[in-house]
Amino acid sequence: MIIKPKSRGFICTTSHPAGCAKQVESQVEYVQSQPKIEGPRNVLVIGASTGYGLASRIVASFGAGASTVGVFTSKGAEGSRTAKPGWYNSAAFEKAAAEAGLKSFSLSGDAFSDETKARTIDLIRTELGSVDLVVYSVAAPRRIHPKTGEVFNSVIKPIGQTYTNKTVNFHNGIVTDATIEPATEEEISQTITVMGGEDWQMWIDELQAAGVLAEGTTTLAYSYVGPEITHAVYRDGTIGKAKNDLEVTARRLTEQLSSTGGRAYVAVAKALVTQSSSAIPVVPLYISALFKVMKEKGIHEGCIEQMYRMFATRLYTDGPTPVDEKGLIRMDDWEMRADVQAEVDKLWSEITTENVYELSDLEGYRREFFQLFGFETDGVDYEADTSPEVDIPNLR
Repeated sequence: MIIKPKSRGFICTTSHPAGCAKQVESQVEYVQSQPKIEGPRNVLVIGASTGYGLASRIVASFGAGASTVGVFTSKGAEGSRTAKPGWYNSAAFEKAAAEAGLKSFSLSGDAFSDETKARTIDLIRTELGSVDLVVYSVAAPRRIHPKTGEVFNSVIKPIGQTYTNKTVNFHNGIVTDATIEPATEEEISQTITVMGGEDWQMWIDELQAAGVLAEGTTTLAYSYVGPEITHAVYRDGTIGKAKNDLEVTARRLTEQLSSTGGRAYVAVAKALVTQSSSAIPVVPLYISALFKVMKEKGIHEGCIEQMYRMFATRLYTDGPTPVDEKGLIRMDDWEMRADVQAEVDKLWSEITTENVYELSDLEGYRREFFQLFGFETDGVDYEADTSPEVDIPNLR
């Protein structure tokens, strides 16, 4: 079939296997072009099929030569319906790992469930023995609690008062004001349950009880802080409450793992085009302005550049890992530079529908959005007859 992008708002309902594979190949090639990292040996990535989770797995494998287990929820193609991009990404990763002689396994299942945790532990015990790095990179709008069966849903809302600011439809460039009503206490609580640290804690508890965490294990989760422009809908909103819970969990896990030399961190990443960020009002316009400034200054990074820099200059260097006063690894250091934010603020105040393509990198944002799904990628023939059915080697 000829696979074309079909989008609905901030969701693309199709994905292209060859385009996704090309994106993964590019990330692998970037890491292979960089100096080797003296890093982890056996790695578990929970949420391994897209974004920072996928990039973490690629850096661990192709940068440090680690064996990996990747857990994700993506499903394969069904009839004429394409698979999710994470499925195609994982297939491409496993193929590249096999060609490089790297040991890797992929496991598809609900990361929140006890069953997936048990299957993962059995796989680690059988194939790797133990892991010395656990990356938790799960971003989901909904969670079925494994103990109670209760369903929780997250929301992206401000807290305390209605919020209004600029936003953009990145498909057509129309800049408007977005108004978001504040979250209820129940919505805040549910968002924390879905996106906070409880499930990360459960994973580490289960792995530790099963004896599959090596001495000195590092575990890591991802967060975002961002500038004042985005605080109301992010850091000071419902998602921010969940991220605060994630940070509390990291401190608790560090204490829990300290007896064997282990450590837990939350890494604050740079704003990037992801399926999650595209759903947050205000954020796509901010990212578009940010990209313009950072590209002009020569300090723009994508997921893979961020993760390589984090592994090489933060996690696996001589001496202690550099953190801020809250114990956070700040990979958003270039984004939050005073000169960068000053220029973004100036652009933000001037952006309208008439000049948005001139004053921001909205076209770059739009292209990167579709590249998440394997489209608009150089070197891919999108008119070619393509089967949506792709097998993942080493899928468990």
